[in-house]
Amino acid sequence: MQSIDHSTYEALRKGARVLEADGCGDKVLRLADGRMLKLFRRKRLLSSALFFPYAQRFANNTRALQQRGILCPNVIAVYRIPSIQRDGVYYAPLAGETVRQLQGTPQETDTLRAELGAFIAQLHEKGVYFRSLHFGNVVQTPENQLGLIDIADLRCQRRALSDSKRLRNFAHLLRYKEDRQWLLGQDAGETFLEGYQQALPRSGQAPFIDRLRPLLS
Repeated sequence: MQSIDHSTYEALRKGARVLEADGCGDKVLRLADGRMLKLFRRKRLLSSALFFPYAQRFANNTRALQQRGILCPNVIAVYRIPSIQRDGVYYAPLAGETVRQLQGTPQETDTLRAELGAFIAQLHEKGVYFRSLHFGNVVQTPENQLGLIDIADLRCQRRALSDSKRLRNFAHLLRYKEDRQWLLGQDAGETFLEGYQQALPRSGQAPFIDRLRPLLS
């Protein structure tokens, strides 16, 4: 992590467009060069972010995902900005549209549901547990591949996720009413489930799918 002074920060953000902010200030900026600067603040005086900053977690997670062949943003630098009491991650965004943005388009929705099921199975098989998994964090690229964004709240392990972790992850995914309706409404859940099942190793399909099916009904 590189510490930068206020003048360097101001030069970096010159001409930037604020994409996200809250009462405490800017959170996400699209810079003049088309890249992004995501700012993190430590919300409590004593927290894990003091020793393991969220900006660094974001950067570490991009490396872990890239090692697993999963599309995600490309981090350029991680900054500490003492003048505004923020840490920042400077990165090239993953091009494309989120699944949530695509829900209202005349796209082949069944194809997208099946692809999404296969993608989540891929994450689980590669040991990726993403607590903030929702359709606003999954991007379909112009090449029709799926990838992840906003990945600070993510953990990677060497082995595939256990069944219990997978079920918890699905519970996170389905907590948004509109997402749930799009994914599961009018028997659409079977399409998603089939995509997930087909991406699993043959030996692990039946037992877990039997546990997952009631959650998707």
